[in-house]
Amino acid sequence: MTSRRHFILQTIPAAAIVLTGSRAAFAQAGHIEETDPTAVALGYKHDATKVDAKKYPAYVAGRVCNGCQLYQGKVTDAWAPCGAMGGKQVNGKGWCVAWAKKAA
Repeated sequence: MTSRRHFILQTIPAAAIVLTGSRAAFAQAGHIEETDPTAVALGYKHDATKVDAKKYPAYVAGRVCNGCQLYQGKVTDAWAPCGAMGGKQVNGKGWCVAWAKKAA
């Protein structure tokens, strides 16, 4: 027979490990594909130089993801989560219509 104390001492640490692992997995979302519905809706391209400027008049050369307010990484990160893409990782040299200048 298992005592309540024994049950609690074994169950709580195990549950904490499981919850921590699932949070880490969520935090490391994969790279977004250009075919992802959100990416398509926002005109996202992995390489900003391949954006069709006629289709997206908001595009300005040099405005890339790593200079955007929504880019959740360092400027030097090749890939980082993006707030506009549901936390999926975008290429630092990419672009989409949600681009907003990063605060200084």
